[in-house]
Amino acid sequence: MALSSEAPYPTCPFDYRYGSEEMRKLFRRDNMLRRYIDVEVALMKALEEVGIAPKGCYEVLSKCALRVKVEDIDRLESKYGHDIASLAIALAEACGECGKYVHLGATSYDIVDTAWSLIIKDALRIVKDKLRNVLNLLMRLSIEHKDTLMVGRTHGQHALPITLGFKLANYVYELSRSYERICDLEDRLIRGKVSGAVGTMAAWSDKGPKIEEIVLKTLNLRAHAITTQVAPRDGFAELVSALAILASQLDRLALEVRELSRNEINELIIASGKIGSSTMPHKSNPTIAERISGLAKVSRSLITVALENIPLMHERDLTNSSSERFLIPHTFLVIDQMLIDTERMLKSLRVNKEAMLRNLNLSKGTIMTECLMVKLVVKAGIPRHKAHLMLSELSKKALGRGVSLRDVINESDVAKLLSRDDINECFDYSRYLGSYEYLIERALNYAKNALRRC
Repeated sequence: MALSSEAPYPTCPFDYRYGSEEMRKLFRRDNMLRRYIDVEVALMKALEEVGIAPKGCYEVLSKCALRVKVEDIDRLESKYGHDIASLAIALAEACGECGKYVHLGATSYDIVDTAWSLIIKDALRIVKDKLRNVLNLLMRLSIEHKDTLMVGRTHGQHALPITLGFKLANYVYELSRSYERICDLEDRLIRGKVSGAVGTMAAWSDKGPKIEEIVLKTLNLRAHAITTQVAPRDGFAELVSALAILASQLDRLALEVRELSRNEINELIIASGKIGSSTMPHKSNPTIAERISGLAKVSRSLITVALENIPLMHERDLTNSSSERFLIPHTFLVIDQMLIDTERMLKSLRVNKEAMLRNLNLSKGTIMTECLMVKLVVKAGIPRHKAHLMLSELSKKALGRGVSLRDVINESDVAKLLSRDDINECFDYSRYLGSYEYLIERALNYAKNALRRC
């Protein structure tokens, strides 16, 4: 069936493909309008309490403001070219005699920045809830696979034996640090701005501080210590940067899953049950993990916009306004989808222990040369650099002949320098895991403490 050219199909993928409905609602125009109105109503309450507006106007505005719709603002903005001025006019027209006091003494960004704080507060709650879910899943998997042996890789090469639980505990630690960053930035970012045209509160005479106090108490926000016509934009830059760091951490986890799910490795499997390829029926592509990595690129790219918005001319200019209409919603919708996908990925993850054991043995025991080197130094008194060179040559010989390092070691001078028990101990992977249990437990405890922060 042909698609009608008149149908209201959305152009932005976040309107129909990415992000949760819960997050989308926060940035829809009707919710943003309601938040602007919340600030205007709180301002009327303050004006009434300090004696500037007549008694009863707060109640009047609280009721008549419900009649103002997005369409009303659009109609007025097409005439006046200013969204917040159009809101003030719409409220004034709807609220009779009390309408003359709407927005009195305020500037547009008293409304916009304070409303952004209310919306971001709700958005960060969603992010924290989802990040908490991801962390709890990772902690459970780390405990479940505490002793699941696998090879550790550096530079893409086999390095030393580790456990899957140890690998996952590293992600637990990293992501819990992002949770802490979010808790820390909330105090600096989620603050109201109620200070007038250039930030001096001049229009309210000596009543400015009291008006600010009443407005922000009503909205359950704290005040910025001082502002120009706008709140300082470093707060948004910190927010976008912190969420981009989180996005990059999720990208790192997704990349690891993608690498370990390759056919020739096959240690982790994403059992999505979805079609992998439109033409190759056998394919089971790690598309969830790939989408996480793809969206992380968008998240990182937004940092530039946030940083560019910090320098504004004098007490402000308008260069931040248009970009922030994209920046803030997209920052949250990107990380929202990434957290949704990470949770799905972890829930569908299957561990192939047989492949992990097979891959451990691919390097013919050469991953245990460090263990042998340490024993040669400590027990046989061989200088470390000489033991290193000796074992490097023996490893090359084993790999070149396609035999196990243990066989080559038993034929070499190492067998004369170390006891058979010492040599055999080095080829028991489970005995060369160091303090892995302690380190896993320490990482999990760190995460538990981080989750108690906020």
